[in-house]
Amino acid sequence: MEEPVLTTGKSRKRLWIYITGSLFISFTLYYSVMAIVSSSGKIREINTAFAYKAAENQNFDDRIFSDSLFVKLSREKAYLQSRNLLAESDSIYLSLNLVDSTAFLEINGVTVHTAKLENIKVCKALYRANEYALSSLLSLPFTVMENRGTIMKEPLMLKVAPKDTSEYKPDILPDTANTAPVNYILEMDNGFRIYVYQDNESGEAMSRIMFDLNDRFRNIWSNIKSIAVFRVPVYHPSIKLRMKKVDARIIYRALPVHGQVAIFR
Repeated sequence: MEEPVLTTGKSRKRLWIYITGSLFISFTLYYSVMAIVSSSGKIREINTAFAYKAAENQNFDDRIFSDSLFVKLSREKAYLQSRNLLAESDSIYLSLNLVDSTAFLEINGVTVHTAKLENIKVCKALYRANEYALSSLLSLPFTVMENRGTIMKEPLMLKVAPKDTSEYKPDILPDTANTAPVNYILEMDNGFRIYVYQDNESGEAMSRIMFDLNDRFRNIWSNIKSIAVFRVPVYHPSIKLRMKKVDARIIYRALPVHGQVAIFR
């Protein structure tokens, strides 16, 4: 009768490595599938909410949506509609022309500041959206609900009360934003995120990299928490922009707390 073979420490170690590796691969695959489902769900949501709805008795050829002239005109129309709505308010707002790589701060339709976009990256998921639906979405201004950045939204103002008028001094503004790196995220009301990074100035590229890594880790952690309870993570379509540091700071400071944005792409 054969004696049972005892599992050695080396065999147990290999077994644990195999189990851990299998669990890691399984979780990675599951995470990837859920991420795809999440982005597809967001695109489906946009298509459902903003796609063209033809009347029952209407003879309609949807091939027009792929016509290059129709696409061009519908994009321009959407941008003008969004800016017209914003021009009616008395608040300053941001217009992003991704075609001309330009950002404008405007109020009542008048441009008060212009910035050149040095780099633009739009998430690939948006290219899967219905063209008409995406134009309809962009015909409405986006509203900033939350922002995160490497500088304060407003500079800290220090007021020293004088003993008398002879000791009066103007307000002291210890604003470090002129030297601090400028990178921030604008969280929009419709789930979109607009990332603004300063250009790669000497010695400050690492700050942008770390800011981006922190955001990625925050998103991954949020997704893991959703996946752990078998819930599809929330997908945030993104537009990433890079511009001069001074322009990035001016735009961040000028936009109101719940500022609005018009986008032309």
